Amino acid sequence: MDRQINHLISKVRAWVEHLFRVIKRQLGFTNVRYRGLEKNTAQIHSLFALTNLFMARRQLV
Repeated sequence: MDRQINHLISKVRAWVEHLFRVIKRQLGFTNVRYRGLEKNTAQIHSLFALTNLFMARRQLV
């Protein structure tokens, strides 16, 4: 039972870790500077939007 649960959790974890890898490596976002919560939040939202486009680039072409 534990093995099946861990297998399901690992699928989701791998997908999420891949998104963070794209943000850190492809988009170069490794450290956050404090510019205010609103500006940092806006930057993170735009990075996640760009990551979604990056992940779907083959389907969009």
